[in-house]
Amino acid sequence: MNDRTRDIGLLVLLWLAGLYMRLPILVAPALAPAIGEELALSQTHIGALTTLPVLMLALGALAGSLLIMRMGPRNALAAALAVVGVMSATRGLAQGPVLLLGASAVMGLAIAVMQPSLPALLPRWLTPTRLALGSACYMNGMLMGEFIGAGLTLPVIMPLTGNSWRLTLLVWSLPALLIALLLMLPKTASSDGSDSSQWLPRLRDPLMWKLGLLLAGTASLFFGTNAYMASVLEDRGELARLDTTLFSFNFAQVVASALMLWMARHWVGRRGPILCSAGLSVAAMLGFILVDGWPGVAFAVAMSFFAGILLILIVSLPPQLVPSAEAGRLSAGTFTIGYTVAFLVPLGGGLLADTTGAALAAVGFITLCTALTVPLALRLRLPN
Repeated sequence: MNDRTRDIGLLVLLWLAGLYMRLPILVAPALAPAIGEELALSQTHIGALTTLPVLMLALGALAGSLLIMRMGPRNALAAALAVVGVMSATRGLAQGPVLLLGASAVMGLAIAVMQPSLPALLPRWLTPTRLALGSACYMNGMLMGEFIGAGLTLPVIMPLTGNSWRLTLLVWSLPALLIALLLMLPKTASSDGSDSSQWLPRLRDPLMWKLGLLLAGTASLFFGTNAYMASVLEDRGELARLDTTLFSFNFAQVVASALMLWMARHWVGRRGPILCSAGLSVAAMLGFILVDGWPGVAFAVAMSFFAGILLILIVSLPPQLVPSAEAGRLSAGTFTIGYTVAFLVPLGGGLLADTTGAALAAVGFITLCTALTVPLALRLRLPN
């Protein structure tokens, strides 16, 4: 096998692993009405099907760093992916909220282990000139997982399973086990072992805090706007546009990830693209806040596009900036900070909206918090 064929195979595996960092989470909203009706779940339980795994992304990142140190990034990734497949399928066995939410939580923890494993694995599988492409590849898989899970579950998979949400979960879950086995096939140097005994992120590492807060900003904008879009459009009397708006809003990130497959080697590891995408995402969000109608929707879609580019640029940095032995724990610290803040900021926006009675107060608060992180891009020690 020549080097080109080998690299293509490795990139395909990275894409497939990235796919399962979001697909099992995003099938839940599509299946929530059927699950809620059969199991007589409350709205709190239905909401937790999606929000609980997202919270676990923050809580489990440090465990991912420990497992990378103990097992090596490839073994940690494969083991976590197997757990994702098993726990995702286990949700289909639930007869009530306890097993359903318990399996969802463990699945979220396993996905949290996958997140730092992939950046730690890249320098061991790919040459330095292909690190940016590898990062863009698995991030494209992740964002495609969001779109596929949310968009294909009801129109494609449910009819094939006789409209059974339990079989649908099984169909989406089983491929994760096959991908976990495939991850063990490549024979490359230092894929398995760890050459570092350090796994806890350095709390005083300024780079980790800069990356974590920049990640928090883009994640807060994306998840927060998704969460409050229906309320904002309802306040504006534009609720009829919700389906088109959400489809376009989420698809914009897929387009961004496709662009990054082409531009990764030019943009990753440079301060200019990070600063531009961060500033433009905030500017576009201000446009959405200030402008009604379809132009406002266009601003929201533009924000999602720029936020998607920023997400890939930030997540791609650890293997570019630190030795491979350090990439896992820097990524773990970045994800812990980023997703913890991204959970709290939209929550704070929701409390403000409840207090004021205006849904725009929520997205305004999120935009303000994100704007405060943009100057951090100037302090990254990167070429322009």
